[in-house]
Amino acid sequence: MSSASQMATSPTVPGPPAPPPLPDEVPTPPGLRDPAWNLAETCLEHTARAIAESGAATSTEIARGVSIAREAHANDTPADLIDIIPRIQGHDEQHLGAVILELSEKVARTISPYPPLIPFAGKLIAPSAFYESFDRIHRSARILLAPVIFAEDTDAIGTASINPIAASILAREISGAVLKRFGIGPFLTIARIDYESWTFLSRKHFEL
Repeated sequence: MSSASQMATSPTVPGPPAPPPLPDEVPTPPGLRDPAWNLAETCLEHTARAIAESGAATSTEIARGVSIAREAHANDTPADLIDIIPRIQGHDEQHLGAVILELSEKVARTISPYPPLIPFAGKLIAPSAFYESFDRIHRSARILLAPVIFAEDTDAIGTASINPIAASILAREISGAVLKRFGIGPFLTIARIDYESWTFLSRKHFEL
């Protein structure tokens, strides 16, 4: 059995968390030109709620982070709140990886089953054939900054990100796409990756 198959521990795709409402300071989202960006907005809202619930950032910091992300999205530029918040809080580049990893772990606690951190995602081969077969999924993965880290004949598929909510949203998109085309539900794994692996895979998979 391959290492990728061994990672797939549950066929159940976790849903997004349901913590308290967004802080009042969070602005209303702008009109999104491409419907695919609705995924990014959904991810942004759930991530903001999860961060608020964890107490990892103030409502002002979250509101500012959401505004920055929405401005990027309006310009067709992917952005993730877990990457933005530590920068707003003033953490320098040297410590950014550790801070993002801690924030990612706090957000992961709002998801069940708990998405594990995997240390070797950057060494996995990009699933080019899968991306070519599911172009819309590749675009969604780019928008969510959640690469597909393995795809074994559409039977076992893994998604990962510094943001487990982004990875879970992409996993649900994959499940629906595979079911619609082949009539089967793939075995899905959702995982977290560290900041360095995330930036490397974002360049490798999405040319960012």
